[in-house]
Amino acid sequence: MNGRKADAMALAAAIAALPTAERAEILVCPPFVHLVSVADALSGSAVQVGAQDCHPAPAGAHTGDVAAEMLFDIGCRYAIVGHSERRANHRESDVDVNAKIVAAWRAGLCAIACVGETLAERDAGTTLEIVGRQLAGSLPDGATAANLVVAYEPVWAIGTGRTPTTAQVAEVHAAIRAALVARFADGAAMRILYGGSVNDKNAAELMAVANVDGALVGGASLKPDAFAAIVAAAR
Repeated sequence: MNGRKADAMALAAAIAALPTAERAEILVCPPFVHLVSVADALSGSAVQVGAQDCHPAPAGAHTGDVAAEMLFDIGCRYAIVGHSERRANHRESDVDVNAKIVAAWRAGLCAIACVGETLAERDAGTTLEIVGRQLAGSLPDGATAANLVVAYEPVWAIGTGRTPTTAQVAEVHAAIRAALVARFADGAAMRILYGGSVNDKNAAELMAVANVDGALVGGASLKPDAFAAIVAAAR
């Protein structure tokens, strides 16, 4: 929830001007109120557009919510679901996230499903248990590499400037990969993003970790130069 329209348009223009490589896919997920403007600005570029959330229902009396079909209609092709801030601020459960993924698929969107532990859970040594439970409950049957991306976001690292060690990231991403391979036919091909204070200084190191296929970028995405460096690190 950052930026006025002018800010969003300036960011879109800067991101659209970034050089891209075949193996660097760029997606931006602006606030709902800026989606149409940003989608129009990026039309014809290599940059794709997604939403930060969606509602499970295709229509109805859900004041303030946005259906996945509405998002697809204005040019979105992705929707983030289950972000830690949604889980915490809006008390979204794994069941809720599961329903939103089904809705995204119904509308033709690829879902980016977020999982991750709190600091208390990390300190208690239950990270893999928590992440495993979130994966089991949040991901519906029928997930493929084309309709699902998983993002690991340690809650305690988001916006704090703290990041796990590369060994910790590798451990969790390996566990996520194993869970995906065990359950889905093309689990080995599904993309797993790392999200948690990714910036221009740590992106290259984080994305060199095994099973890290990209980044879910927060605050650094508001800074064109920093975001450009992260895109470069993903090549």
